[in-house]
Amino acid sequence: MWTINRGLRTIAGIFILMSIFLSIIHSRYWLLFTAFIGINLFQSGFTNWCGMMQILKRVGLREGELEGVLFDVTRCNRQGVTEVKS
Repeated sequence: MWTINRGLRTIAGIFILMSIFLSIIHSRYWLLFTAFIGINLFQSGFTNWCGMMQILKRVGLREGELEGVLFDVTRCNRQGVTEVKS
């Protein structure tokens, strides 16, 4: 089953490879698209928000079991809770 994170990594990889290929055969300006993807991945690491993940949720992909658990632990830690009940 495809999860949001798996879909995101797949799409990012396809876009990066596609932009590198297009920069070789068409124009070096396609590398700006590669930089755009990198900047988005970088900011999502700090903000924990990614527009593509929102799109993938709307398409119907779901969070994996581990993804949901990690999100709950992060949310609890931000609220000052030190224990997470199963």
